[in-house]
Amino acid sequence: MSVQAGKHPEMSTRRKFFKQAVGIGASSWVGFREGGLERVLAAGRTTLRFSPDELAREEDFWFEVQQAFTLDRTLINLNSGGVSPSPRFVQDAMRRYLELSNEAPPHTMWRLLEPQIESVRRRLAASLGCDPEEMAITRNASESLQICILGLDLKSGDEILTTNQDYPRMLTTWHQRERRDGVVLKTIPFPTPPKSLEELAGLFEKAITPKTRVILVCHITNLTGQIFPVKRICQMARERGIEVIVDGAHAFAHFPFKHEDLDCDYYGTSLHKWLLAPHGTGFLYVRKSRIPKLWPLMAAPDSMQDNIRKFEEIGTHPAANHNAIAEAITFHEGIGVDRKAARLRYLKDRWARRLEGQKSVRIHTSLDPKMSCGIGNVGIEGIDTAKLADYLWDKYRIIVVAILHDQFQGIRVTPNVFTTLEEIDTFSEAMEKVIRQGLV
Repeated sequence: MSVQAGKHPEMSTRRKFFKQAVGIGASSWVGFREGGLERVLAAGRTTLRFSPDELAREEDFWFEVQQAFTLDRTLINLNSGGVSPSPRFVQDAMRRYLELSNEAPPHTMWRLLEPQIESVRRRLAASLGCDPEEMAITRNASESLQICILGLDLKSGDEILTTNQDYPRMLTTWHQRERRDGVVLKTIPFPTPPKSLEELAGLFEKAITPKTRVILVCHITNLTGQIFPVKRICQMARERGIEVIVDGAHAFAHFPFKHEDLDCDYYGTSLHKWLLAPHGTGFLYVRKSRIPKLWPLMAAPDSMQDNIRKFEEIGTHPAANHNAIAEAITFHEGIGVDRKAARLRYLKDRWARRLEGQKSVRIHTSLDPKMSCGIGNVGIEGIDTAKLADYLWDKYRIIVVAILHDQFQGIRVTPNVFTTLEEIDTFSEAMEKVIRQGLV
């Protein structure tokens, strides 16, 4: 018996198994929308026999994941890297906590809800693979990294080394220290994309001088999605008595790693990007031996000198935001970080492989899975990048961000687990039209 074009018997059998196991059907639609977390967890359990790469192409599984979100599908959001939507049940949890907080805040927020931060701390620490006493919960990566940048004792003439592609807010913070304390910020360029991770490590090593006191390195850059060899840089710097701060804003819950894979002393990240936690959540990891000498961003009593919680002394704040992180962790673990990373790479490769090699196209992101994951950057020679981003929005309602750097220009494309193949293909078709016809 012949097989229909576009059909594959193994794929058909797999989809039939998946639908029967999870129970997809019109009658379950309402319950699915209301109980999305349970459905996603069930989908994860019933697909354990699939490898991450196999599951990355299994649209029935990702359909389950996609329906957990409250999205406007008249828009194509390919700029989820800055801040991502949270699943419905994360939003619901945050609303519950806010409502409870407002019943009698001195009791319900401070006495009932605030202590639950310790459970969130333990779960985040387990996910990173560190001691909970090394995990501070913050509002974002900027706050976490500014604690380190402004909290290290430095003197006039001390040099700080980073790349010219680090996040602007972090560079701005170092520039303030230059004005205030007389430290010297040195930035190094690197190719987009580089040839290898070894090349990146070598660039840092060559730029070190006897005055270098701190290195700030991105785990993965926000401009092109370049992953850096963090462990090698940290160990190389430690041998020379140099502190290393790792900017992990786009890394945590994006692709799999543990602290032992980094061996860093300081690590800051946002949780409203790839973990899909409430907006305004992040964490700061500080190695226990480093806590006493790192000053908090806001003053804490001397009795907290050795306590990781001194970095959380920010005054009155909502408990709802950080408590709802727990729901996001459950969602993340239900999918599985290896599966998530495989899906994100699959989505990036789907558009990047289609466009690479075409006339005038420049992919600024390595497609080597060791050097990138879900973030990609692409430019078209002869086409103004800012106008291209506007064109994609005006004509197709596609949201991307224009990256205008001294070394390169291109649009950053960041799909997420809620992104459909149809959305990726619509973007690819729009880009191909621009390649053929220009912005018309």
